[in-house]
Amino acid sequence: MSQMFAAGLWAGSQMALPMRPFRRRRLNGGFTYVAMLALLAAFSIGMGAVAEKWHHDYLRGREAEIIRVGIEYAEAISHYYRMSPGGQRSLPDKLDALVSDVRGGTTVRHLRKLYPDPTMPTRPWQVVRNADGRIVGVFISSDEHPVRTTPLTVKKIVLPVASEYRQWLFIPALDNQ
Repeated sequence: MSQMFAAGLWAGSQMALPMRPFRRRRLNGGFTYVAMLALLAAFSIGMGAVAEKWHHDYLRGREAEIIRVGIEYAEAISHYYRMSPGGQRSLPDKLDALVSDVRGGTTVRHLRKLYPDPTMPTRPWQVVRNADGRIVGVFISSDEHPVRTTPLTVKKIVLPVASEYRQWLFIPALDNQ
């Protein structure tokens, strides 16, 4: 019995020990972390390049809108001048006259609406006046730099190389019309 008891104690002590799983030492610890950091850095650089292109495209689109609206104002001023009743050609004294011209007895719309400044929609277009105080052209008062670095001629209106948008004057050629 003593042998049996001794065997039981021995067997019982073996069973009572906590079993630890066998762990193999990892040699690649932290590789996933470093790989994710490198991937995140590459993604950030790529997004920076894409964001820069998107911003440049946005500026080009806004500049195209400045040119489009400026040309519309210039054409409306030219049309107002040519459509003067009674042979006496005149220029508008305010921009609202381009939207609703009642000089000839009927309402003529030379411009559909007064467009806001594309660089700041709460700001209206500024006017260029002649010596008589009549409007001969328009410009925006933005001090931002144009994207375009070459002169541009659109419908007889020349936009020179400028350091600020306010230097672009949309003045139609009225003498030879």
